[in-house]
Amino acid sequence: MPKMKSKGAAKKRFKLTGSGKLMRDKAYHSHILSTKSQKRKRNLRQSTLVHPTNEPAIKRMLGLR
Repeated sequence: MPKMKSKGAAKKRFKLTGSGKLMRDKAYHSHILSTKSQKRKRNLRQSTLVHPTNEPAIKRMLGLR
């Protein structure tokens, strides 16, 4: 049986933490930044955890399960 390939799009967008959770970057920080406040843009720079309900699907895409 051949190995499962991981999805390239998921490899670029998610990374695993030391405890096994998934990190993702926040959306809405790519363009039309002039209308967004400095505080909002600053908060969009930080990455956050993937919601637990989405974790199994993303881990499958990454070939972890």
